[in-house]
Amino acid sequence: MLDADILIIGGGPAGISAAIWCNRLGMDHLLVEEHKMLGGQLSLIHNRIIDYPGLQAENGEEMRRYFVRHAESLQCRYRVNTRVVKIDAERKVAVVETGGLKTQIGFRYLIYAAGAVRRKLGVPGEKEMFARGEIYSATKDSHLFKGKSAAVIGGGDRAFEGACLLAEAGAHVYLIHRSERFRARQAYLSRAQSYKNIRILPNMRVKAIIGENQTEAVELIHSSGESCFLSVSAVFVRIGMEPNSALVQNVTGTDADGYIVSDGYGKTECEWLYAIGDNCLGPLYSSIAGAAGQGAAAAKHIASRLAEVPAR
Repeated sequence: MLDADILIIGGGPAGISAAIWCNRLGMDHLLVEEHKMLGGQLSLIHNRIIDYPGLQAENGEEMRRYFVRHAESLQCRYRVNTRVVKIDAERKVAVVETGGLKTQIGFRYLIYAAGAVRRKLGVPGEKEMFARGEIYSATKDSHLFKGKSAAVIGGGDRAFEGACLLAEAGAHVYLIHRSERFRARQAYLSRAQSYKNIRILPNMRVKAIIGENQTEAVELIHSSGESCFLSVSAVFVRIGMEPNSALVQNVTGTDADGYIVSDGYGKTECEWLYAIGDNCLGPLYSSIAGAAGQGAAAAKHIASRLAEVPAR
């Protein structure tokens, strides 16, 4: 069994920041990341990043490299391709799996920075669509849909921005939302309404995604109960995020949406558990800079507590 005073779960900006600060404060730590590289969802950002103080990047991949390079230059301890299977709250042990092999990691404090994942529609045909690899970026792949029809599902900034990018590339876009109220900023709303090849369909829900070898259509149902079919070549699901909080929901409290409840230091109602990043902050308030700050705050708070408690 491995041991670390501080176990960090999640290798996105919040987790990397926590590891950097643990290192700076001389605290024994280990960061584990389920995927093959650190960075979380940074690599999914294809636009320029201009709002991180003191550092700008052409895209999320460049920013990811900055974060990883910083952590590695300080020799922060981390493991990738390591999935946390279970957290034993009584023993303060995490069961992890790497390459099919399970092991245990004991800890004194746990910083949970597992982030959030894209929310799915949960309708027939969606799973099959993703299994076929039909996961597109409106920024990188919009040219593929010139002269074709595409459906964008959602009512927030990402949905409207994606619809506009597709329209600019020459696609005919159906922007589908479940209500008449949109969360997107007015600038995005106005921009989308200016395109003749964007058709906004409010009060509509996706009932099914249709197509065997590739997406061919979507079945929609109106709030009135009427249904219809639209022929489309792709479906862009942009309905927000949901927190990766399942592993700790039996240990600490969450809100109605599953986000972990924590204070300004990331501390939860569980004495040894801290939660930072997108698994405790909804998309309206999440940011790379904010995640980095949360990582620093959690590490500093733990350091102050460790200074008061004798080492085990």
